[in-house]
Amino acid sequence: MVYKFQHQLETKRLLLNGLTPSDMNTIFENLPKEEIMKLLGHRSDEAFQKEAHKQKNGYASYNRQFVLFLLLEKNTGIIIGRCGLHNWSTEHKRAEIGYHLEEDKFKQKGFMTEAVEAILNYGFEKMELHRIEALVGTENIPSLKIMEHFGFIKEGLLREHWLTGDQFGDTVVFSKLKSEF
Repeated sequence: MVYKFQHQLETKRLLLNGLTPSDMNTIFENLPKEEIMKLLGHRSDEAFQKEAHKQKNGYASYNRQFVLFLLLEKNTGIIIGRCGLHNWSTEHKRAEIGYHLEEDKFKQKGFMTEAVEAILNYGFEKMELHRIEALVGTENIPSLKIMEHFGFIKEGLLREHWLTGDQFGDTVVFSKLKSEF
């Protein structure tokens, strides 16, 4: 089965293939593990198991949705990361942006800046969002720079908001309104 992406975006160097909760259901119900791993860009069994756990436990609730874009480098066709809008509240016209790159060799090359710009456009224009939020760890300098680059407004600090290993970290809350885009 060749999967047809319903949501596709393109930047200078990237193709962004978008997936919704219903797309993920279709993929996990109809494809074998090896094809799922290839389609979603999983590089390890651990990454697949994490995704399968999310799928089994439900990606979306009654009032929250997402659109997740796989970032493919045009020159190679390799999935280099993900960028999307999650915690999408259709009722309140807001969502949270999230992103990551798979490997260090793809970092500091401007790929995520390209992807975030496309996702912001998609969120404000296609999804008709009023507000896009971002939660960024205080130590995550590259993401803090992306927030600055796109003019996100710092709204506050969530103290000891996330846990990695046995250490809690703080999170900065940012937002961008459609009128500011």
